[in-house]
Amino acid sequence: MLNPGLYIVATPIGNLRDITYRAVDTLKAADQIACEDTRVTAKLLHAHDIRTAMTAYHEHNAAKVRPKLIRQLQEGGRIALVSDAGTPLISDPGYRLVTEAVAAGIPVTAIPGASATLTALASAGLPTDRFLFAGFLPPRSGQRQTALRPLAAIVATLVFFESPRRFAAVLRDMRTVLGPRQAAIARELTKRYEEIRRGSLDDLIQHYDSSEPPPGEAVIVVGPPEADAADDAPDLDAMLRRAMRDMSLRDAAASVAEATGSPRREVYARALALDR
Repeated sequence: MLNPGLYIVATPIGNLRDITYRAVDTLKAADQIACEDTRVTAKLLHAHDIRTAMTAYHEHNAAKVRPKLIRQLQEGGRIALVSDAGTPLISDPGYRLVTEAVAAGIPVTAIPGASATLTALASAGLPTDRFLFAGFLPPRSGQRQTALRPLAAIVATLVFFESPRRFAAVLRDMRTVLGPRQAAIARELTKRYEEIRRGSLDDLIQHYDSSEPPPGEAVIVVGPPEADAADDAPDLDAMLRRAMRDMSLRDAAASVAEATGSPRREVYARALALDR
């Protein structure tokens, strides 16, 4: 018997068989399944003979649907939240529902399972002891490079979601901002035509520059900076602390931004955080 509450259920990222028994049992016992696209989730439910009613919950209707879901939960409902593929809340509006449920004292339970982020990371052949999921990068090159700059000094493997149509352009921006690194592109994970391509950013740029964009969805995994590059990276926090001893916060941020070539807005934001 499923207790009242909100259940975060991981669903397959490709192969419909890649779902846990616990996830199937939870979806069957729930009063309702909140999903991104009812057409996508219907295929999963049909494959496992799950007949629970569905309701659409996605970024375009979340503000309208969320209060209704919270009200049902407060009345003792059992709602399962799923995404189109993988673990909910990873780049979808589910976290707002969870936040409001927690604030309302509603029990929230995660039913773990498939995750494109972790599946790609595990198969990339890159360090896994420290990693950062950075989600989707902006579509324009200038905005993309701005988003990548604060990630350059992070000594960890970086994980991104990306459209194959932009592979070549995104990889070039990564090479420009992050420098020469090892990387892997995992595409169509757990599906029939799964592909994992590994190599340096330069190798991958060359490959995707000379080939047609492949179909499907993909994860880009970029290794951490090499030891020498990490050692040479400026320690912004230390520089800011020293500068803030003798200067105002604004002047210290401007001075450090000029010395390191870092975006002034980002350095100022970091200075504010240190000052707090």
